[in-house]
Amino acid sequence: MKRFLPALLTLLAGSLFAQPSFNLTIEEVAFPESPGVHSYALGEHQGKWLIVGGRTDGLHRRQPWAAFLPEDNNVNAYVIDPATLSVWAAPLTSLPTIQFEQLQSTNMEFTQRDTVLYVMGGYGRSEMQNDHVTHALLTAINLPGAIAAVMGGADIAPHFRYVEDSRMAVTGGYLHFLDGSFYQVGGQYFKGRYNPQGPDHGPGFIQQYTEAIQQFRIEDDGSTLIIADYSEQVDAAHLHRRDYNLVPQVFPDGTQGFTAFTGVFQHDVDLPWLNTVDITTEGYVVNNNFNQLLNQYHSAHLPVYDGMGNQMHTIFFGGIGQYYLDQQSGTLIDDPAVPFVKTISLVTRDADGSMTETALPIEMPAYLGSGAEFVPLKTVNYLNGAILTLDDLPVGEQVLVGYVFGGIESSARNIFFVNDGTQSDASNRLFKVFVEKTATAVNSGTVITGREVFGMKLYPNPVSDVLHLELTAPFATKGTVSILSLKGETVAKQSIDVKIRDSNKTTIDCSKLSAGTYMVRFDNGALMREDSVIIKK
Repeated sequence: MKRFLPALLTLLAGSLFAQPSFNLTIEEVAFPESPGVHSYALGEHQGKWLIVGGRTDGLHRRQPWAAFLPEDNNVNAYVIDPATLSVWAAPLTSLPTIQFEQLQSTNMEFTQRDTVLYVMGGYGRSEMQNDHVTHALLTAINLPGAIAAVMGGADIAPHFRYVEDSRMAVTGGYLHFLDGSFYQVGGQYFKGRYNPQGPDHGPGFIQQYTEAIQQFRIEDDGSTLIIADYSEQVDAAHLHRRDYNLVPQVFPDGTQGFTAFTGVFQHDVDLPWLNTVDITTEGYVVNNNFNQLLNQYHSAHLPVYDGMGNQMHTIFFGGIGQYYLDQQSGTLIDDPAVPFVKTISLVTRDADGSMTETALPIEMPAYLGSGAEFVPLKTVNYLNGAILTLDDLPVGEQVLVGYVFGGIESSARNIFFVNDGTQSDASNRLFKVFVEKTATAVNSGTVITGREVFGMKLYPNPVSDVLHLELTAPFATKGTVSILSLKGETVAKQSIDVKIRDSNKTTIDCSKLSAGTYMVRFDNGALMREDSVIIKK
């Protein structure tokens, strides 16, 4: 596991339009004994965390035989005490096989009600079914009992219960609890081995987006689990999204609910959604008046409500996104390869319902945050245990409000096409998160909403002879365009002058290149743009 020196980052959260009254600081804590894990499920009791599921490797590989290997499943239940930097572990092998297989899967949906952690779905290898599956289980974990058992070396099985239900077979969505009901939003059903060439190549697979909001109650007497009052809202046009962030919100009229921020993939192109969806107990509303460009995949996030200003802020810590801000040039980069990013961003909903996105001035210290979680510190007041209430914090005092833990750490932005398993890993890095309420609004950061982007388009793709490249930029620049093999070898290179806000087109002869996947890179010495191209013969 890679280790880095502790870092102290102070982030002034704000923008020219939406100016929150707080500062944000994150501080890395050296915790080498902690497990490296991402895309896990987590519950909290009396300051201690219980972690189950997720993976101990990094970004999944492209080859079906190498993707989501069972030996990289997290097969332990971990208890972590972030205050004392202590960790305990217990194997899940004492559980019934069907439950043991679910609780070592990745991207399960989970939420906590009182002292019970509910975990549903998840994707991974099932020896019982001799396939990679999405598990059709809802598991209830008694947190006080399970945590005590892990810490004391006792049998954990009495504290884990489950019910089988095909409606629970979802991975990559979200599960939240509000006003007596559970809301499961988005995600997919996936069965078979991952294959980027599609369901009809190689081993093949079944993939079905849920495209739904599932609402139900869980009747739980401590022994029996019953899923009751189930209903479903299906919208293929707007709920076709997974691996995103569903964040609790307070809306301008005081109503509580959730916002589904972007996610993947659009119907006609493998790019993230840009719009958002607001969900309340009364239904949902699609917001096409705002585009979220930063931090579009599932990442650690923190919702902060300012009741005095009637502002709802959501902070996103790193992860993956189609756009990122180049800190040297101040240019917003559009990268259709959808890279790992260091960006920490802020989305603010004002009292009139308008939304603004800001790139905060300091980034994560590495390509971190994807598949990580923000864990609230329960000694601070959180509305419904989820939304930090700014009004309750003292002015001018840094308050520890929670932690960012785990996730994927990547060695570079774009590693998907060169990934052999060594370019990324499951992170065990722990960050304290502090919020300081200020007497006046803080104005810092780069407003992203409405900004021009630096874009690059390649066509046709796949290509056999002549590749067309089109660059657009908010400033004039000169640079080089290169084609690189997946081993990083430059196989073609030429210069290009880019004019401001103009369509800058050039062509590259690919007729002599062998068939395969290549990276096309524009580089002007200050910023770099990359995208993949497939050459066919």
